[in-house]
Amino acid sequence: MRIKPFKGIRPPKALAKQVSSRPYDVLDSEEAQAEAAGNEKSLYHIIKPEINFTPIIDERDERAYRSAVEQFQRFQDEGWLVQDNKEQYYVYAQTMNGRTQYGLVVAAWVEDYMEGRIKKHELTRKDKEEDRMVHVRINNANIEPVFFAYPHQNELDAIIAQVTAQQPEYDFISDLDGFGHTFWVISDDALIARITEIFKDIPAMYIADGHHRSAAAALVGNEKKNLNPSHTGNEEYNYFLAVCFPDNQLKVMDYNRVVKDLNGLTERQFLTRLSEDFMIEPKGCEIYHPNALHNFSLYLNGEWYSLTALPGRYKDNDPIEVLDVTISSRLILDNVLGIKDLRTDKRIDFVGGIRGLEELKRRVDSGEMKAALALYPVTMQQIIDIADSGNIMPPKTTWFEPKLRSGLIIHKLV
Repeated sequence: MRIKPFKGIRPPKALAKQVSSRPYDVLDSEEAQAEAAGNEKSLYHIIKPEINFTPIIDERDERAYRSAVEQFQRFQDEGWLVQDNKEQYYVYAQTMNGRTQYGLVVAAWVEDYMEGRIKKHELTRKDKEEDRMVHVRINNANIEPVFFAYPHQNELDAIIAQVTAQQPEYDFISDLDGFGHTFWVISDDALIARITEIFKDIPAMYIADGHHRSAAAALVGNEKKNLNPSHTGNEEYNYFLAVCFPDNQLKVMDYNRVVKDLNGLTERQFLTRLSEDFMIEPKGCEIYHPNALHNFSLYLNGEWYSLTALPGRYKDNDPIEVLDVTISSRLILDNVLGIKDLRTDKRIDFVGGIRGLEELKRRVDSGEMKAALALYPVTMQQIIDIADSGNIMPPKTTWFEPKLRSGLIIHKLV
């Protein structure tokens, strides 16, 4: 892999918590406006610029894009974002529920994405790609980082341990969720050179979270290359902002399903149909969590059930067919409930594991949904195997938490 250090644009130490925000795609405009209320330094004014208008305008309105550019310039003019005067690497640590993961902040090479060495496991939507491309293009910067995994490497672990033993540049806990965010600067030239060399021997990186941001950043970089008759390959636009975590530190959470109806079946008929492909065990009214691959949790009419896929209902030697999301999509959602397209069917919704199974129970008990299905989370190794095989995971398979904070570091393309 080819990476390089860069001159990060970031907030002064005293403003890091105030400037930083959740990623643009994990909340809607109203939520962003509420979180940014009374805080003119919030990055939401750049990454969700539609909130700068009353009433809120469409996020793809030209006025919103112009406002993003104006706000990005204002943040720099006011000294809320300041560019480092030296090319450096950075370390960004996140702590959730007592578990900490350490990511190396780098400028990743566009060609590694274009040629498939930065590997994806999800399809991207063209409209979402184009929206982020506009945002990168007009700001001439990667405002938000993408989240990569790499095969863990002992020497890199040792370097990061050495860096994180020092005093951090930022260290705060988010008021919203209680997650910790800690940030260090790597300015030592020998360490910078060694990190660059080590990555040359890493064969691939994997997009964990941020497929649309990755695509947009790489496509804009490639676009700039094609438009520059004097292109040399050394320009900053040949790289984009990424935080790279060793694969053995990451935890993938479950990504669960709720459905609005039983496709005309009674509850008894629904369970009877499921019994053709699953061993069903009633679990009562206490929340039941899936305990292994191919075990599912069903919530229906105030009762929890364990569903275990029967032998022969899946292919253990196929990286896609063995996934629980595939098994449940085929045997339950499609065959029984008639839900064939997870991306477009309005009868289904998805709930990230960070919300817990209590959220599934709440949505069914409220009458909004008829039933809920909880899945055992996929593993990081399954994601790597699928990406290495050139396959794509079914929709709504992975949920990584904690999310990267935006605003701690920005990469300019010039």
